[in-house]
Amino acid sequence: MKKIGLVGGISWVSTIDYYKLINEGANKKLGGLQFAECLIYSVNFGDIQEKTWQNSFDILLNACLSLKKSDVEAIVLCANTAHLYADQLEKETGLPLIHIGTETAKAITQKKLTAIGLLGTSFTMEMDFYKDKLKSFGINVLVPENQETRDYVQYVLKEELGRGIINQDSKQKYIKIADELIARGAEGIILGCTEIPMLIDQSNFSVPVFDTTKIHAEAIVNFILS
Repeated sequence: MKKIGLVGGISWVSTIDYYKLINEGANKKLGGLQFAECLIYSVNFGDIQEKTWQNSFDILLNACLSLKKSDVEAIVLCANTAHLYADQLEKETGLPLIHIGTETAKAITQKKLTAIGLLGTSFTMEMDFYKDKLKSFGINVLVPENQETRDYVQYVLKEELGRGIINQDSKQKYIKIADELIARGAEGIILGCTEIPMLIDQSNFSVPVFDTTKIHAEAIVNFILS
């Protein structure tokens, strides 16, 4: 079994999901009391919020290098937005990085979809690092057109889900926002922040929903058992 290094804490809530899904996945394939050999470096999300994502490369690099010292064989960033620095971190550490965008794109192409709706942090929705990864697989990406709507999605992620708070009113609004993307031509919806599955999931929609946390965790399990 390969040892994996997880950069978590962004947020701690979804990091718990990663740990659970990875160990459940490994045990399902190996049986008995076999579980994943992994290390978690949980950063203080408050430090990232204070510095802003654009200035937080050093925080993530320090976490990755600390994991490398423990002889992990690959790095995982337990957040979609953290993949803003995926290529740089992979280069600096010299370790393979299991990319959440790549794995999500593979899942979408398996469904033969070419237009997808993306919900995530404002950075993930507005910047190119994530959308370009999907576009490289021939996938057209739709995000909420209105700035106010994107800001609302970000607010719920930061002030509610990132702290483990589930608000039913926010859930209904998220469903409405996703339905608007479907009306514009989205053939499926990416839950492009690892906290969003706490609020909405496949049961809320008739089109395919791509839970990036589960997709990423499955890829991690495949790697450590390869």
